[in-house]
Amino acid sequence: MFFPDTHDPSTRATFHVRLAAFLPWAWLPLWIAAALVAIFQHGPMPMYSTRTLSVAWEMWTHHSLLVPYLNGLPYSDKPPLLLWLIQLGWAVASVGDVWPRLLEVMLGALQLILAWRLARRLFPRSAWIAHGTAWILLAFSYGFLFGLQVMYEVLLADCVLAALLCLAPSAHGEPPRMGGFALALSLGLLTKGPVMLLHVGLPWLLAPSWSECARRDARRWYVCGGIACLVACSVLLAWALLAAWSGGETYRHMLLVHQTAGRVVDAFAHAQPVWWYLPIMPLLVFPFALWPRAWAALGTWRRPLEPGVKFLFAWLGSVLVVLSMVSGKQAYYLLPESAGLALLIAASLARLPKGDAGGSRWLSPWPLALLLAVGGVLLIAMDWLLAHGHLADPMFASLSAHSQPFGALYLVLAAALTVSRKRELQRIAVVSLLAVVAANGLFSMTLWPAYDFAPVARLLAHAQQQGRPIANLESNDGQYTFLGRLTQPITELHSLRALREWASHHPDGLVVIYPKRLGDADRVHAIYTQPFRGISLAVWPAEALVQALPEERL
Repeated sequence: MFFPDTHDPSTRATFHVRLAAFLPWAWLPLWIAAALVAIFQHGPMPMYSTRTLSVAWEMWTHHSLLVPYLNGLPYSDKPPLLLWLIQLGWAVASVGDVWPRLLEVMLGALQLILAWRLARRLFPRSAWIAHGTAWILLAFSYGFLFGLQVMYEVLLADCVLAALLCLAPSAHGEPPRMGGFALALSLGLLTKGPVMLLHVGLPWLLAPSWSECARRDARRWYVCGGIACLVACSVLLAWALLAAWSGGETYRHMLLVHQTAGRVVDAFAHAQPVWWYLPIMPLLVFPFALWPRAWAALGTWRRPLEPGVKFLFAWLGSVLVVLSMVSGKQAYYLLPESAGLALLIAASLARLPKGDAGGSRWLSPWPLALLLAVGGVLLIAMDWLLAHGHLADPMFASLSAHSQPFGALYLVLAAALTVSRKRELQRIAVVSLLAVVAANGLFSMTLWPAYDFAPVARLLAHAQQQGRPIANLESNDGQYTFLGRLTQPITELHSLRALREWASHHPDGLVVIYPKRLGDADRVHAIYTQPFRGISLAVWPAEALVQALPEERL
């Protein structure tokens, strides 16, 4: 019987027992459903998803299992594990972007499960911490949106969690599983290279600060862990040597020299200040940065710390310090630590005397509710704001066509955060997940055409089929290759002189340019135009472009 007979007390009690047993696990089907909806709301995003898909496509067309390719040249920036997984699905079904998206959803679900399992291992006496970790992790807005990209970070996060799970202390005093650690480390190295050693090597080196096993027998800990690291590095080196042998001299230099010594030399140039990650942290843990109860809980930690908390501090603190010293900084570099941040918040909330639903009303998520309410009011009033000249950017005119229903939804979500304090954590997670899926939907319905390269990719594919060469003024990151299933590389041009020389040899060619704004010449002579990320995109016949565009446009 799908609906229980609520007039029967025994049936009603059984239903409530089953519901209570299901709710702690509801995070997994909820996240999968939200991810499946969001990831198919629009096409692959340039440049992240399109580049990864293009590398996989070129490997496919080159029939290459060892050497990745981008724009016809060997691609040395990333190892091939994610690309292998994509091609495995293509071999079973067919080439397309459906399987890579489903793969990202599965990898995201695996991340939640591994985070839950790590929490159970670190805090075996509290099942609430494990489920709370999963609820918090699924609600991280930045991690959710970035997880919609066909990128390496989610797979890397899975490998990091699997490796740390093998090292984490056990309540029963079980020794670390160094065989599993070596396997997870190998997969992580094949996902994104030596950076995997940073994410898991630092907590392994600091093990005496959190592991009784490491303190009791440090020699065995470091010898076994060192052997695991050598085995994992040998796996990466075996692929690198085979790929270098197959990819030619230039690829050998890029893979074995530039990707190791070259990056180490450049890594400490401090292009970004050391403190750069600190203001990024609230973004990574949003929306919980707007939950006063979470901040109050984080402030309850006092010495002595239990082993699970020591593990988290050794992991998160060491990685944050080292990444802060490296010059190249991106917010998504810290995504493998998202599960650790969620775990720390959940463990902190578990220390509050009255759980996650008690305490002062000022500790409720009223700042998040206020933000949603303000956003909802602005979306509803967008037509009025546009009519009175308060919003000048054309982006807002695009949003206004569908803004009112989404504004009403945000007001409802804001109200849902204030009606009750029961299951506060779950309500924040559900509301935040619905809000970010709605935001992604509004983007897809209004702003996505400015990011959609599928039409221009089809045009370029048709030109290639006609035998017309194609050039791109500025660098080409594969943004058209997979979308158009291109089989020939696109020539990169970086100067007016290079454009004139190329056009003289290919008078029937096409050139893709990115002017800051479209002029009359673009509208007359370009065969295709579209807005793109605040600027424009135009496809010109090569000869017409050389004759029409003044030097300052280039």
